[in-house]
Amino acid sequence: MASITLDHLGKSYTAGVDVIRDLSFDIRDGEFMVFVGPSGCGKSTVLRMIAGLETVTRGRLLIGDRVVNDLHPKDRDIAMVFQSYALYPHMTVYDNIAFGLQIRKMPEAEIKKRVQEAADTLGLNAYLDRKPKALSGGQRQRVALGRAIVRNPSVFLFDEPLSNLDAELRVHMRAEISKLQRRLKTTTVYVTHDQVEAMTMGHRICVLRPCGSDPNVSNLTQIGTPMEIYDTPANLFTAGFMGTPKMNLLKAKITDDGDDVLFYGVRMPVSEQFKAAAQKYKGRDVILGIRPEHIGAAHEIDWQSETSVTGAVEILEPLGHEVIVHFEVQGQTVSGRLRSHQQLPNPGEPITLQLRTEAMHLFDPRTEKRLE
Repeated sequence: MASITLDHLGKSYTAGVDVIRDLSFDIRDGEFMVFVGPSGCGKSTVLRMIAGLETVTRGRLLIGDRVVNDLHPKDRDIAMVFQSYALYPHMTVYDNIAFGLQIRKMPEAEIKKRVQEAADTLGLNAYLDRKPKALSGGQRQRVALGRAIVRNPSVFLFDEPLSNLDAELRVHMRAEISKLQRRLKTTTVYVTHDQVEAMTMGHRICVLRPCGSDPNVSNLTQIGTPMEIYDTPANLFTAGFMGTPKMNLLKAKITDDGDDVLFYGVRMPVSEQFKAAAQKYKGRDVILGIRPEHIGAAHEIDWQSETSVTGAVEILEPLGHEVIVHFEVQGQTVSGRLRSHQQLPNPGEPITLQLRTEAMHLFDPRTEKRLE
């Protein structure tokens, strides 16, 4: 096992055009780190730089205490699982798993031992004589995992390995990969655009976005545990990206006395955590963030509410255990949650829902940062 250090890491394919800019953070020994972000934010590029498949333009990349900027991929002691299974179709499951060990001239007895251990771990014993075409998608992905773990690498790298699987199988494989990582305690870097994968699998999450043209803006927006990211998003990008359905971000203003937030004609008391910040923002514009689960019907909520908001229903999304309701308030769409699917309103009908004051988030619209 090994830690990974990104020291002011940068990547440019064209002179003056950054894809990755000034990434600096550590991935701890034995940690499961998830890179998450929208398409084009550079998460796979960072992974490929760690793997040695992309060159580093600026900064240093360390695995353990070694600077690996110019080290060949085969010498980095990493194993990578790709989005495509990348299995050899003419080889059996056994040979696919064993291939990397065979080309390293490992003794046959040791190869057999490692393949058997991987097969036991991944439930592949019954399939060792089959070829990939005779396997399901989940079984093929497990073979790809087996090929990685037999090498006992210092670092596992996963590049969206579950995106080709159906929804039910993704849930199953999420759990399998998480259990495998806990058992092996191998440093793992996992790339995904799926927020559910990020929240349920990672010890910590690194939220990335395209760095844009501003030379002072990095791809990194926030790094922390799943609940730190969810409960205290550091900026508007993280707040709007993490969470399904996403957080409501509403144009608002702090009252002149600093005690309330005004938005769409609604007055909401400032929560305790933002009292001091609101005093510095008296009379100024802010962005009010509140998640849909903190907007609910009066007879269903389990919190004291001093604030309600009324609008016209636009769309209802029944999910079985709850219903997400999108309603229009002064030209803006707000999302809330109904816990019951009895007597649902129809599109176009008015609805009044209660807001949870202590669950608010406040951001500076100019800097896009959370008020401190």
